[in-house]
Amino acid sequence: MTIADSTRPSATDGWPGLYDVPSGPRARIAAGVSRRLLRTIADRLGVVVAQPGEPHAPGVPTLVLRRPEEFFRRVGDDGLIGFGEAWMTQAWDSPDLHLLLDTMAREMATLVPEPLQRLRRFWAAQMPHLHRNSADQTRDNISAHYDLSNDLFAEFLDPTMSYSSGLFTCDVDAHSDHWTAGVPTSDDLEQAQIRKIDRLLDQAGVTAGSRVLEIGTGWGELAIRAAARGATVHSVTLSSEQLALANERIALAGFSEAVEVSLLDYRAVSGSYDAVVSVEMIEAVGEEFWPTYFEKIDSLLAPGGRVAIQAITMPHDRMLATRGGFTWINKYIFPGGFLPSVEAIEQVTSEHTSLRVVDRLAFGQHYAETLRQWDHAFQAASERTRELGFDEVFERMWHFYLVYSQAGFSSGYLDVQQVTLARSDEPTSGAGR
Repeated sequence: MTIADSTRPSATDGWPGLYDVPSGPRARIAAGVSRRLLRTIADRLGVVVAQPGEPHAPGVPTLVLRRPEEFFRRVGDDGLIGFGEAWMTQAWDSPDLHLLLDTMAREMATLVPEPLQRLRRFWAAQMPHLHRNSADQTRDNISAHYDLSNDLFAEFLDPTMSYSSGLFTCDVDAHSDHWTAGVPTSDDLEQAQIRKIDRLLDQAGVTAGSRVLEIGTGWGELAIRAAARGATVHSVTLSSEQLALANERIALAGFSEAVEVSLLDYRAVSGSYDAVVSVEMIEAVGEEFWPTYFEKIDSLLAPGGRVAIQAITMPHDRMLATRGGFTWINKYIFPGGFLPSVEAIEQVTSEHTSLRVVDRLAFGQHYAETLRQWDHAFQAASERTRELGFDEVFERMWHFYLVYSQAGFSSGYLDVQQVTLARSDEPTSGAGR
């Protein structure tokens, strides 16, 4: 049974079940709980809850309820998944989505009262078995996102086609155990992406003659820049769309002889490499396979070799509290995705490998700026997005994803790190900064 609402957009075949609003006694009770919870959150965070047409003050986080009953039923029944789906169906809106989500993200750990958090395992959705990143399932999870359309990604990415955080010009603050990049002092995204890649290659010690393994090809820019240094590169991906365009870009750059791109799971790679690099791929590995991922890298690394990865991270306590869960991001954007903490990376590598973290650079605010630019470009490309066959629901979903992610980084709830690893029994001098 569903609630009819003549004001909602028409459902399409591409969104099965999205417009089925929870109903029945349980949904009514849950809606009441979510109504009270929103009131508490709004009062505590200074969020204005408005009706359509009501004036709003600039600079004030505002949530406009277009269809309140649907909103509260969705949120009450499915938490943040329902919150995101209510955005997709236009049950709510906001004049400044980033401000609203950033305000909420800054209090993410305490948005839900502690008594309800203790009951999380009873009400929070759990990751479906089919989203496990096992060897026979991972390709489907990767394809669901990265094989959407190369043309779509080209509309909002910079000319390097880098789909990960850039590293902008900034002041760097030195700390005892790692370095933290300061606030970006430039906004040139293409140069920021090149700077990010070059630093990773420096950290991994990639020079002329290096044998490089890249886990997660993207669209080939890192492989091209490694080959330009005189390295030979074996890059592996599970995205057929990325494979095709990466090979085109590599050939155009004149490095087809130096770079081999394979449609291959990291678990199936063999050989020996002087450097292993991987950019924002560990997020798609899955917690249960983190030991397998790092054990594989350890087994492939030649004596004296180095590993440089770029990883989106979250606080360790939030990682522990949310593991095994199923989120809006999992359902609509990254099936099977889960973010590690720095502590988790250090623990897994120390317990399962000979690798140890020897250098870190944290630059979360740079991801916020990267995402801001992606979202701006994506919204500007709306007409082209429609020509590619993506509908209004997809546009709202993708906009929400980009802004939701931006808020995670700008609020400090999420971070991105370049992590350098070397074997514990080998010298670590000469690490690039």
